[in-house]
Amino acid sequence: MKLIDFILNNSDQCLFLTWEHIRIVAFAVFLATIIAVPLGILITRNEGIAKKVLNAANILMTIPSIALFGLMLPVLALIGHGLGKVPAVIALVLYSQLPIIRNTYVGIKNVPPELVEAGKGVGMSSLTRLKEVEIPLAVPVIIAGLRTAAVMNIGITAIAAYIGAGGLGVFIQQGIARAYDEMVMAGAILVALLAIFVDAGMALIERILTPRGIKIGRKQGR
Repeated sequence: MKLIDFILNNSDQCLFLTWEHIRIVAFAVFLATIIAVPLGILITRNEGIAKKVLNAANILMTIPSIALFGLMLPVLALIGHGLGKVPAVIALVLYSQLPIIRNTYVGIKNVPPELVEAGKGVGMSSLTRLKEVEIPLAVPVIIAGLRTAAVMNIGITAIAAYIGAGGLGVFIQQGIARAYDEMVMAGAILVALLAIFVDAGMALIERILTPRGIKIGRKQGR
């Protein structure tokens, strides 16, 4: 089969582009996490600000990736980074904000009130309750947001090949330009497989970090 022959004959490039794709996505999700998780926690203290932040993040999600790359190009070109990995990472960080902020916010808000009250009852400060009670219970929901962001960003990174970001989208871009079906198929399949593996891995982490009490509650709810 021509597709298998292409992958075998270009295995080194497949591995290189896959690793490059992973690095771009991982770095973007890391940056997004250190921005969005604290922001998601912060807005749980003010419902008015929460609505505005979530609406702003939602608006960012509605902008098509190609349009966002186009908007950033003239601005980043001023500092010599109109094309390449920099605009790709910035776009991925922006797109990651909604799922991570929303899940962090929902996770914290859904902590059972009786547990929060119990923390108050034993003299915990607001910060201590957050660290010892609220965040640990919200971790599975936060991980679910990271999972969504990571899988979504794998697809967007493939599009970012058109602005020179690299990754597996290079196969798709060059395959279309050359009318080389096997190259396009290889790129598409490898992107899909990467998304499946990342999703499965994040799902496993989410399950491991879910407190035993929540797992039992879910089973009883069924």
